[in-house]
Amino acid sequence: MMAYRWIDLERADRIVCFRPQAHVMHHHHKILWFIHHIRAFYDLWDSPYRGFPDDARHRGIREALHAADTAALREAKAIFTNSKVVSNRLKTYNAVDGEVLFPPVFEPGRFRCSGFNDEIVCISRLEHHKRQHLLIEALGYTKTPVRLRLSGASSDNAYPNELVARAARLGLGDRVIIGNSWITEEEKVEQLAACLATAYLPLDEDSYGYPSVESSHASKPILTTFDSGGVLELVQDGINGYVAEPSPAAIGEAMDRLYTDRARTEAMGRNARDRLVELNISWSHVLQRLLA
Repeated sequence: MMAYRWIDLERADRIVCFRPQAHVMHHHHKILWFIHHIRAFYDLWDSPYRGFPDDARHRGIREALHAADTAALREAKAIFTNSKVVSNRLKTYNAVDGEVLFPPVFEPGRFRCSGFNDEIVCISRLEHHKRQHLLIEALGYTKTPVRLRLSGASSDNAYPNELVARAARLGLGDRVIIGNSWITEEEKVEQLAACLATAYLPLDEDSYGYPSVESSHASKPILTTFDSGGVLELVQDGINGYVAEPSPAAIGEAMDRLYTDRARTEAMGRNARDRLVELNISWSHVLQRLLA
């Protein structure tokens, strides 16, 4: 944080800060596009994902971090966020307001729809809070031959190995593909173009997540859950995807609906692309607001 604070950019007309902790930079015309806090010291403090003890030392760090963040945020000429979820966190923890400015994806014109196969694709880091384990458990509840593909890498092999073991215990065989490695942008485009639908069901996500927007550009509906945070700012149940209970049975039932009612699945995919226009998720809008 001090390294950011010591950077001298005063000769610039304005700066736009968006990666944590760049908002602590000092400038006479600082614009913030605030993506998230250091969440372990904020909304994840009382969760299993904190990763360190609730002791005097860490409580002191939390108090100092909150004070430094709040002071830096109040220096800004304008604050934008990537979701209502993050705006609400800023209000709750730092008593500042932020205007929601949804982030677009890189080169959205790359994405296309080439058809609808039998596969639900989840493109995301393989991490416990992304909850790919729920998708594997859900596949065990399905009554159709719907398939699942998990594309993404993990910070270590523990969670991917757990996913492989779950799939084996459920006897899912080749109905699930678990790819514990990064895929290329070209591979991602092809997977989204051909898939039946996508799934993205993190726990209380900061925003809708780039996988959801990329899926929408490919005209594919999104399967998520009602506790997935910012994803719900994009996905409307039964319109451009399904919002299920975060249980394997409910998610499995939604998977079956995507498989059996192809006409509705394709219609929701078209609606997913329209939803991006409705929310004005575009680089032209982003630049207009950041440079206003």
